[in-house]
Amino acid sequence: MPENIEQMEDLSSTEKDRLAQTGLEVEMKNRSGSFFQVDQDIRQAASLEKGIEVLAIGEALRKYDWLKDHYWKLVPRDKDQYTKFVADQPDPRGFVIIARKGSRTVYPLQACLFLSKTPVQHVHNLIIAEEGAELHIISGCASASYTKTGSHVGVSEFYVGKGARVTSTMIHNWGEEISVFPRSAALVEEDGVFLSNYVCMQPVRKVQMAPVAYLKGKNAIARFSSITVTTPGSYMDLGSVVHLSAEGASAELLTRAITTGGTLISRGMIEGEVGHTKGHIECKGLILRDGVIHAIPEIKGNVVDTELSHEAAVGKIARDEIEYLMSRGLDEGVATATIIRGFLDVKIAGLPDVLQKQIDAAIDAAEKSGF
Repeated sequence: MPENIEQMEDLSSTEKDRLAQTGLEVEMKNRSGSFFQVDQDIRQAASLEKGIEVLAIGEALRKYDWLKDHYWKLVPRDKDQYTKFVADQPDPRGFVIIARKGSRTVYPLQACLFLSKTPVQHVHNLIIAEEGAELHIISGCASASYTKTGSHVGVSEFYVGKGARVTSTMIHNWGEEISVFPRSAALVEEDGVFLSNYVCMQPVRKVQMAPVAYLKGKNAIARFSSITVTTPGSYMDLGSVVHLSAEGASAELLTRAITTGGTLISRGMIEGEVGHTKGHIECKGLILRDGVIHAIPEIKGNVVDTELSHEAAVGKIARDEIEYLMSRGLDEGVATATIIRGFLDVKIAGLPDVLQKQIDAAIDAAEKSGF
């Protein structure tokens, strides 16, 4: 297997830096495998871990007939105009990751999608963790510095088997005029765990997504966490939906959001379909400059013995917090930055250190650019 991404010679140091901010490790240090796609050109699909396969989706569908039982099964082809667009493509692009029964990634897999010259980049991804398997994935999505307009449409379907664990961390670094439409869903079986983390702290024209998790197995768990900074001109409509469909299933939806002039709509919905289930939604937002944060938490209980709750808070930095830090010797700018950093510095339960460090690095990059 190749140890690094050899097909990056045509990328400038600026573009490599943009990719690095999303978690791409060119030298494959601390990575168990890699998928790299520029526009519609798949440049690498490789795994360095026994029991784990990383394949281009076209190759995977030809190799394994059984994948047809997973392909377009969680996300309907006709869900909306974006899924229809992807479904109509004669030559699918994207990746398939298969973690065989009991396998584990020592380090995360990286999946990088780079928008360079094509007007619309489309992908369809399948992630399958068989019984007892453990997967950690960093999905880094970025556009080139010279790409002024364009769109990315992505469909992802996750299958988390009995006792399996999948952690998916998506970091976006798009441009000011890029529109992004991810469509994803996860099926979690008995004792399975699905952790989905989303980080977007750089300018983007529009992001619209609402991933869905179906907790079909007893004691299944889903957690969605998002950390966002919405800049002037940016419009982000983000949500997540969880269906608690088995006894003992539980879900948590956590959002930390800042606006410096853009619009953020933060949606969350948990439905308790059977008893002995739990779910909680939490959204906290800071308005640093005039902008919009609209929190829309929704809980729906259909039976006795489902425990669902939500809380949301939107406001500004408290003046007394700034004054306290200034009394300790910090100037106002540093004091404000310290408070913002603390607000965004969310330690996500169950996240491996290497993924937490990647999120911290994204926060560092945003802080250096002045949020």
